[in-house]
Amino acid sequence: MKAEIIAIGTELLMGQVVNTNAAVISEYLADLGIDIYYHVTVGDNRKRLKEAILQAERRSDLLILVGGLGPTEDDVTKQVLAKHLSEKLVFDPSSKKKLEDYFAQTKREKTANNERQVLVMENAKALFNHVGLAAGAFLQKNNHCYAVLPGPPSEMKTMFTKELKPLLQEIVDENEQIHVRVLRFYGISESQLATKLERLILEQTTPTLALYAKKTEVTLRLATKSKSTSEAIKRLDKLEQSVLATEDVVSYFYGYGDDNSLAKVVVSLLKEKGKVLTAAESLTAGLFQSTLGDIEGVSEVYKGGIVAYSLEAKAKLLRISEASLLEEGVVSEFTARMMAENSMEIMSADYALSFTGVAGPNSLEGNSLGTVWIGFARRAQTPVARLFHFSKTRQFIRESTVMCGLDILRRELLKN
Repeated sequence: MKAEIIAIGTELLMGQVVNTNAAVISEYLADLGIDIYYHVTVGDNRKRLKEAILQAERRSDLLILVGGLGPTEDDVTKQVLAKHLSEKLVFDPSSKKKLEDYFAQTKREKTANNERQVLVMENAKALFNHVGLAAGAFLQKNNHCYAVLPGPPSEMKTMFTKELKPLLQEIVDENEQIHVRVLRFYGISESQLATKLERLILEQTTPTLALYAKKTEVTLRLATKSKSTSEAIKRLDKLEQSVLATEDVVSYFYGYGDDNSLAKVVVSLLKEKGKVLTAAESLTAGLFQSTLGDIEGVSEVYKGGIVAYSLEAKAKLLRISEASLLEEGVVSEFTARMMAENSMEIMSADYALSFTGVAGPNSLEGNSLGTVWIGFARRAQTPVARLFHFSKTRQFIRESTVMCGLDILRRELLKN
């Protein structure tokens, strides 16, 4: 089965809204083993939408139309598709009841055009909107499948996974499905990883492997088609073993999955070891601790930290001699070590990280933009500090510093 996504909305063409739906739907389809070859975006125009549908029918089996299901006159998706397929539009009872209940509950006036949202093609399977009000639809006709989904991402995602996916699953069950495994790497660039894996990349058949450069890391996507899940797992296991057996690759590998992160891995390792972490931040100004705070259950391993941006704050909050700070400099090995060691003592933690440096735009104490010291302290051991040089924007330097600190801690936790 070949699929095509048609995103409807003039706001998408104007750049006022980013079309994230196409990427999400493509991933959903890939997981079902459905090939996606085309993404099309068209404005709220009946003539051009019909042209897009006709073109899609010539080259695809499954057409997914996203957006244009609202109550206004420029929301034309259902009307254009229904006319094209000679289908009558009727009210979906479940969706209409939800619409009426909504207006009754909110005490708002329901206008006639609101009911446009709960119209579906007469011979289609209505797709209930668990988040919003606009009904979707799925229809098999004339050797094609047509799916109509709402534009708001939260509505689209829920409708696809709860309503549309089971219907598509029935169609593709007899076919091979795509099985995917994502490996995540930090501390190595896309070009470096590609060079190390060059032989595997050149010789690949199935499974395939593809590299993707993220903002501060690299992911490797392994994929294979198979009717058998167990056979697919065997293939992916074999390729993964070859990847991680490649010289000096495994040290950069930290986890699996699109929704994973280095912070999640570090928090999990801290829980596993029963250890508590703290941090003292200067140039990152709380970004490291905010990153930790995004992880559920982090309170088990993180009790708090210190943000000390100025020299005076470092002296007062971290109990570092002001004279020493003036002599050594706030961007220095000495300061990074003292920040880590003293914060660990103050917060009674097992581990501490510290961050001091120059995020720009100007140099500081003779240190150029991107100069960063990261300190690390561990209970009953002498604190250490490492020098790094990052580049690009102020925000990228801060984000790179946070990731580097997490990786330092990850590697330390894996030693013990």
